[in-house]
Amino acid sequence: MKQILVTGGAGMIGSNLVKRLVADGTGRIRVADNLWRGRREYLLRGSGQPVINLDEDFFEVDLRNPDACKKAVEGVDEVFHLADVVAGIRYVFANQTQVFHDNALIDTNVLNAAAKAGVKRLVYVGTACSYPQEKQTGVDAPPLVEEDMLPANPESAYGWSKLMGELQTELYGRETPLQTGILRLHNVYGTPTDYSADTSQVIPALIVKAIRYPTEPFVVWGSGNQGRSFIHVDDVVDGLLSMMESSLQNGPIQLGTDRCTTIRELAETVVGISGKNIQIRYDVSKPEGDKGRRADSSKAKKILGWEPTVSLEDGLRSTYKWIEQRFEEDPAITS
Repeated sequence: MKQILVTGGAGMIGSNLVKRLVADGTGRIRVADNLWRGRREYLLRGSGQPVINLDEDFFEVDLRNPDACKKAVEGVDEVFHLADVVAGIRYVFANQTQVFHDNALIDTNVLNAAAKAGVKRLVYVGTACSYPQEKQTGVDAPPLVEEDMLPANPESAYGWSKLMGELQTELYGRETPLQTGILRLHNVYGTPTDYSADTSQVIPALIVKAIRYPTEPFVVWGSGNQGRSFIHVDDVVDGLLSMMESSLQNGPIQLGTDRCTTIRELAETVVGISGKNIQIRYDVSKPEGDKGRRADSSKAKKILGWEPTVSLEDGLRSTYKWIEQRFEEDPAITS
């Protein structure tokens, strides 16, 4: 039976991927996660039963520690490397040194341990935040293609750290027997999701604001004119599975949509889903990140046979319902 490790496997993308791998009977699935944003309960079925053996196949480890990585990859055939330090704009821009340092350690340790342990295949997850800021100029900016990454100039240390992770992954793929692939993701959303005040990303953050309104004001960071290519987690899992089944060694492949949705549009859609009469306020004193980006997914379609299938409206409704249910189950939630 094939042994598969998912780093960051208790997070939003990771837990959905693990459930799909188990449902498909792909092999024995391991998870390595420090539970900073992930949760053990994300690896439970609706019945409350775990999808993997949490005693034997769940490693609560800090992947900044090389010994922890060695333990996690022992006997593994394939690795989906999703683990990194990432959060919303508030956290990323307030902790740039730590974010870069920790991601560099995590990627170096995982890749080195995988190569030394004789892992056959590894898929690394990068980010569209690594694209040069001058190529993310707004809603009408041309769709990004993979080659637009260079010359490099990401806006954030997070984007730089993930770009360095892509480079390391390609080097290991060229210089060791480890076969590697890189998926460069645009803005992923869905459930289960982190909706805490300090670390949540824009979609869950806006949904929480709508649920709490009018107890708390509905304030959007920035002008609202900045845009993103939002992609549902189910579509990302499809891409990850297709990537591991592909020939790999094809360079970075991005997953995203060709539509750039402004944060203003996003906020107005969330307000509409809420059914409330919400007054939206924009705080231009707050950072808003890159001005706007969207994806040309021709390479993903050609090599992986991949196209997004979940509409933003449908994805937002299901995400809103999931977070709202958490508030109903625990009215004392404050973060």
